[in-house]
Amino acid sequence: MKSTANLAASTRVYPAKPVRIIDPFGAGGGPDLLARALAPKLSALWGQPVTVENIPGAGATAGPAQVAKSPADGYTLLINTNAQAYGAALLKDLPYDPLKDFIPIVPLTRQAYALVAGRATGVTTVGELIAAAKAKPGELKFGSTGIGTGTHVGVEKFNQAAGIKALHVPSSPNDSNADTIANAIARRFTYYLVPISLALPHIRDGTLVALGVSTATRSTLLPEVPTIAEASVASFDFPIWYGMWAPAGSPTGVVETLANDIGRVLTEPDLREWIAGHGGEPMSMTQPEFVRFVQSESEGAARLMKAASAKP
Repeated sequence: MKSTANLAASTRVYPAKPVRIIDPFGAGGGPDLLARALAPKLSALWGQPVTVENIPGAGATAGPAQVAKSPADGYTLLINTNAQAYGAALLKDLPYDPLKDFIPIVPLTRQAYALVAGRATGVTTVGELIAAAKAKPGELKFGSTGIGTGTHVGVEKFNQAAGIKALHVPSSPNDSNADTIANAIARRFTYYLVPISLALPHIRDGTLVALGVSTATRSTLLPEVPTIAEASVASFDFPIWYGMWAPAGSPTGVVETLANDIGRVLTEPDLREWIAGHGGEPMSMTQPEFVRFVQSESEGAARLMKAASAKP
């Protein structure tokens, strides 16, 4: 039988203490900025401190590993990109299972990647990139922020849709987004997908060339840049999306509270304006719909990787 103290603790309204949001990409990235925009809103709603902690490293898997082994009580959450779903398709030696060890809580936002090339490559359009790849099958190189990330899966999807073959050059496990961008500028590979907000300074200073954006519609941040579909790869659509997860086993009531409350603050006009200013748009799904969406995204990535003959 539960003690009186334990019974009181179990029936206390969530949250009754500070909540941590873990970001696996480091300060200044899209998930970090979004988490820091959400945190004060949730803190005001809950009357509890909500903090954001950056745990980068190990190819952006150190943060999820920390959350996976945290108590399943809703007080340690993970904000992540589509990599949380895609990683299950390729990363086989992780200390956690990206699907089984987490509960998808709520989708947050979606936005475009920019398909970019270093200025020194001489490639300025999607058409030129495809022509260069077809002229030397398997010789052109593309970069990514790591195996199984959205930047990897997205380019594999692009390559298959464009009918080209190229060599994957993933970043080193401890490389940051800035390191990968620097490698693109230094021509260590020809092209890759990068979140627009990270690429913008380099597109504006001319060291990176934006060939196209990855969504079905143009980005408000790069309105002059065509979509990849407009450029020559019909129907191409591959956004980067962000979501929130909790450790598996978290109480159903806590998950429902999190899903409802995070969804609620995402509708606030000033936060919607902030999201739009960063080139994104809120996503709206129920918690069960998000669970199915994550599973579907994982299965789709697995099919893409199999078609690309990508090895775990």
